[in-house]
Amino acid sequence: MRRRGPGLRLRITLLTTALVAVVSTVLLFLGWTLVGRVFDSSPSFPSDTQVTVDGVIVTVKVLTDALTAAARQDLLRAGLIAFACMVVAAAVLTWTLTGRVLKPLHDVTGAARRLSAESLGSRLRLEGPRDEVAELADTFDAMLDRLEAAFDSQRRFVANASHELRTPLSVVRTELDVTLSDPDADVDELRRMAGVVRSAGERAEQLVSALLLLARTDGIGLAVREPVDLSAVVESAWRAARAEAEARNLRTVFRCVPALAIGDPALLERIAGNLLENAVRHNHVGGWIETVVETGPQWSVLRVSSSGPLIPPDRVEELFEPFRRGVKDRTSQSGTGLGLSIVRAAVAAHGGFAQAVAVPTGGLSVTVHLPAAPR
Repeated sequence: MRRRGPGLRLRITLLTTALVAVVSTVLLFLGWTLVGRVFDSSPSFPSDTQVTVDGVIVTVKVLTDALTAAARQDLLRAGLIAFACMVVAAAVLTWTLTGRVLKPLHDVTGAARRLSAESLGSRLRLEGPRDEVAELADTFDAMLDRLEAAFDSQRRFVANASHELRTPLSVVRTELDVTLSDPDADVDELRRMAGVVRSAGERAEQLVSALLLLARTDGIGLAVREPVDLSAVVESAWRAARAEAEARNLRTVFRCVPALAIGDPALLERIAGNLLENAVRHNHVGGWIETVVETGPQWSVLRVSSSGPLIPPDRVEELFEPFRRGVKDRTSQSGTGLGLSIVRAAVAAHGGFAQAVAVPTGGLSVTVHLPAAPR
């Protein structure tokens, strides 16, 4: 293991103490020099002038030198005592104050050591002045928010995948067991069994793809951010749903104007594709679909409305939950039941929001608000 140097608290204390010692030494030297200059600049007498001090006759020069030496000695003695006191006080105060200042850093370190996949809910929520340490704590809390969202997304992915994949896997196992246990199974029976197994495999593949997309967008930031025209996205997504819409004899109306939104082109196309696919699959034969794209100073808006079964207004919000297929039984309709869940997660990843309202005559209208690109 690489050997670490002294801690930040000790280094700050040593540095501050050293600076105080250097400054005190400079001040002591300046005082010692100043005392000599004061005596040198005092009124002078002829050098051979004699004075009597305590009954002793000395010349003025000897007296001046003696006074200067005595003053410097007193200054040096008092200065050394003050120097020692200043150094010790600086070390003690710096050590104490640095400990208080660095306490939030120790809290961050302690929180990081306590972290695990099961304890991501703890936060520092540091109070006090908004300084660099508080900024670090806030950044740490924001990182924990992202980690918790990512872990929650992965947990939901695993739980949903394990729950939903049971059905196609059970179908495959049942078909195989029944067919293999029949000694008289012919080619037609084997073909029928292979068709059922293939359908169950396709169903499982759709589920995994949808769950992976949901995990990618749920609580995780975007990898790409660029201006995207929602009208072009709708046009591209409609190509995949047009054939099914024509087969169901649906009337379509598109009122789309150029509207730039900031985001990931692939995810934006998935948003439009899911809305249009839901509008086609959860519709009556001979029904209608209306798609509107609008632009504004802050939001670019995509709205897809369609006819369909009556939906109680108080149950509209449930449609955004995973594996909800309309208001009927979860296995009564085609699809994975993740369309609107993916839409809401992808829109939230873009910094927007999605809303839905029930059409009074039957059907659903979903409106997506996405951040508009600067003009």
